[in-house]
Amino acid sequence: MDNSEKIQTNNPLHGLKLETIITDLVEYVGWEKMGEKISIKCFTTNPTVKSSLVFLRKTPWARKKVEVMYLYNLKRIEKGKAEKIVD
Repeated sequence: MDNSEKIQTNNPLHGLKLETIITDLVEYVGWEKMGEKISIKCFTTNPTVKSSLVFLRKTPWARKKVEVMYLYNLKRIEKGKAEKIVD
């Protein structure tokens, strides 16, 4: 195992697609709350996963904010997914 692999094993975002991150946040937080926390048009005006993907792939500072929001909510998102499986 080389050094880059060791670094990635500690990265909870490693292997996650941006689309998955956005979809999970929309399910857990919702577009309105996302737009309040990160004031970008693709979250506040006719929000869609597709428009968000286009914007976030072109805008590193906004993508970083979304990743931070995802990490902040990660345990709650995982708990919500586990509860859906049990139901």
